[in-house]
Amino acid sequence: MQIDSKEKVIQHFKNGIKKDQFIGVENEKFLFDKSKNQRVEYNKVRIILEKFQQKYNWEPIKEEQYLIGLKLEGKSISLEPGNQIELAGEKLKDIHLVCSESYSFQNQLKEICDELDIKILSVGYDPITKLNNVPNNPKQRYKIMSTEMPKNGELSLDMMYNTAGTQINLDYTSEDDFIKKFKLVSNLTPLTVALFANSALKENKSNGYLSYRTKVWQETSRGGLPNIFLENMDFEKYADFIIDMPLLFLFHNNIHISPNKKKFKNFMDGKIEEIEDRLPETKDLEIHLSTIFTELRLKNYLEIRSLDACEWDCHCAGPAFFTGLIYGKLEETLDLIKNWKSKDILNAYLEAPKKGLKTQIGKKTILEWSKIILNLSKDGLIERNKKNKKGNDESIYLKNIENVIKDEKTKAEITLENINS
Repeated sequence: MQIDSKEKVIQHFKNGIKKDQFIGVENEKFLFDKSKNQRVEYNKVRIILEKFQQKYNWEPIKEEQYLIGLKLEGKSISLEPGNQIELAGEKLKDIHLVCSESYSFQNQLKEICDELDIKILSVGYDPITKLNNVPNNPKQRYKIMSTEMPKNGELSLDMMYNTAGTQINLDYTSEDDFIKKFKLVSNLTPLTVALFANSALKENKSNGYLSYRTKVWQETSRGGLPNIFLENMDFEKYADFIIDMPLLFLFHNNIHISPNKKKFKNFMDGKIEEIEDRLPETKDLEIHLSTIFTELRLKNYLEIRSLDACEWDCHCAGPAFFTGLIYGKLEETLDLIKNWKSKDILNAYLEAPKKGLKTQIGKKTILEWSKIILNLSKDGLIERNKKNKKGNDESIYLKNIENVIKDEKTKAEITLENINS
């Protein structure tokens, strides 16, 4: 379908309306060569991908002659700019399946990495490597992004090469349902940043933040938490937002091309000479939507992007937390935060990377709010009544967050305690 009007963009979002609601999770990890304690080069990551093909029958994804990813039954493995490896999981019905998928991939990755003397690290920011020492890979788009992104965001290259996160993808059943979910996730962004803070180190010492990853994303081109996201965002408003957004790159005749300051509106109007003034197709819209780096975003599902990557003891906690709220206790959570003010949320968003659970929203700290909201999430998961073979519901995956709240201490603070002891 050609995308030649705002109505076509809105229709793309409407096409995401689903009766059944699924959960998809994307996890990024750093890979280090143990013998050198350095991030792995592309040639070694390529060997990892080849072993996934040989051992587990994944299909290759190539760009020119280069192996840049894999796919299998709705899942994909991709490479981020600094060779962070990412699993984009299938759309699944419950957190038991999501968690099983994550553990299965982790076990396979660990087995392969052990063979190659590679260490896996799941944190929000690379605690060791200087930016100019991070290796890259042959994906064409990253060359253009490395040139374009720093023009409008001081820490954009840090975002590309030195951060790793967990992304949670959730569905909406109507436009009204989307409006509510987008509003809730936007409002809870500071809380998410604080609860999942796991990036306190840079170049082997404290960086002054608990979630330095979030600080980096706040200083990234096309990133952050725009004011408009705290309003009642509908499909038309989001369409206006992305249509006026500059393009990051264009994909034409199997080549990635610099956009030369053009916006998606210019693309829709057929006014980009570099690609023969052709109109965008659905694939071009999908590329544009995926190059907006805000804390949450809309494709034809909702993406939550404000969590630092974390180790396996907390891997399922973020998806469980949001599933309980979004799919279980949406109205009740919205009612709880109905008096939150936009200026307080934005201020908390700026402060949370450094202050963590001590950050204020209104008259309560994020720690105090988290206790209340965690209980709502737990109730939501219990009421969903999705049980595993042992008869446990999805609330078992909230244990990590329960411990953070009980101990009043994030993973980042534990990391700082350990390096200072």
